[in-house]
Amino acid sequence: MSKTVLVLGANSDVAKEAILLYLEKGYHVIAASRSTSEIASFMDSRNAPPKQLTICYFDATAFEEHANFYNALPYKPHIVVYAAGFQVTNEQALVDWEGSYRMMQVHYAGAVSIINLIIKDKNNNHLERIIGLSSLSGVRGRKSNFVYGSTKAAFTQYLAGLRQYLFDRKVIVNVIVAGYIRSKMTAGLELRESLIMEPSFIARAIINARNGFTIVPGIKWKLIHQILKYMPEKIAAKLP
Repeated sequence: MSKTVLVLGANSDVAKEAILLYLEKGYHVIAASRSTSEIASFMDSRNAPPKQLTICYFDATAFEEHANFYNALPYKPHIVVYAAGFQVTNEQALVDWEGSYRMMQVHYAGAVSIINLIIKDKNNNHLERIIGLSSLSGVRGRKSNFVYGSTKAAFTQYLAGLRQYLFDRKVIVNVIVAGYIRSKMTAGLELRESLIMEPSFIARAIINARNGFTIVPGIKWKLIHQILKYMPEKIAAKLP
């Protein structure tokens, strides 16, 4: 039996590309999302091998259903990828609590809920890696997107502590700290074209994750990541 990858939030543009790469490597993939028909259509269009793929319904915000979802999985995962995402603009988030709250639920609370269940499963002794898709927006608070960024920052910190918690079990935890990605979530935003990365590029970073915790895909974004981390507050306050 091949190893199993559980992809949560499987309908994201990055997740779908990662699924294809995992399938190419011979993994069995459980693609979990609210948009099961969209995933099925996409995978069919890309001639994904059906025997290696299981598609099932998962709602990151339906916390009360997470235990039933996990217990019903046909195979328990060796690798878990959490890629669920949702975004509203910062201006909308400041006046629309439902939008803010949903970002918190999808990016943080939902991740904590399901991942906690996974790591506490005493019957799964082959769990080896957990990968979370976070964002450079969570590295430093900026006035243009601090509500969204705060949800990603919380997720990153959860993964950092989880990595320490699972160290003795030799379960590796990685966080993908990504910059601008060409995706459904960024469609319509005014972004510098030279900084936009393709979903397939981020997917390869997921597939090729090694032992280090923070993975920042792209040379330019590695530099931006370091600048943001160590930039003096007086300069950071002038950022958009």
